[in-house]
Amino acid sequence: MTAHIADLADTPTEVVRHVLEVNLLGTILCSRRAAQVMSTRRGGAGEAIVNVSSSGATLGSPHEYVHYAAAEAGVDALTTGLAKELASEGIRVNAVAPGLVRTGIHAGAGRPERVETAVARVPAGRAGEPEEIAPAIAWLLGEQATYTSGAVLRVAGGL
Repeated sequence: MTAHIADLADTPTEVVRHVLEVNLLGTILCSRRAAQVMSTRRGGAGEAIVNVSSSGATLGSPHEYVHYAAAEAGVDALTTGLAKELASEGIRVNAVAPGLVRTGIHAGAGRPERVETAVARVPAGRAGEPEEIAPAIAWLLGEQATYTSGAVLRVAGGL
């Protein structure tokens, strides 16, 4: 969630806090619980965690939602560090970083038209669809990605 689209200076503190709690702290707490349950050292079977980040994490999203971009950069850092921390416990940790995707995230921030206005920035010339993001997540969870850990897979139409 972005919750607000504007310059950071015009974004209320409570909105910044809420976006950080949902996007970063929420991911940290879910990953923490997954590590507790999945760790072979703790009696689990191992497996994989796939976080969902955003291409905004490296683009910064100026004049729109730098607070959201900062939270998603935190998710990328969490993914990298946790992959190293959990490797010996049978858990792979990766992330998918979508770009502009046709979802309700922009409407939730009060700008439902943002997909159409931002599409000109996407090298592919169009917004992505959720169905184009899901296979990347499925691949990272699957048997073909058993040697992949610590990766942030960008699925962003060239952004």
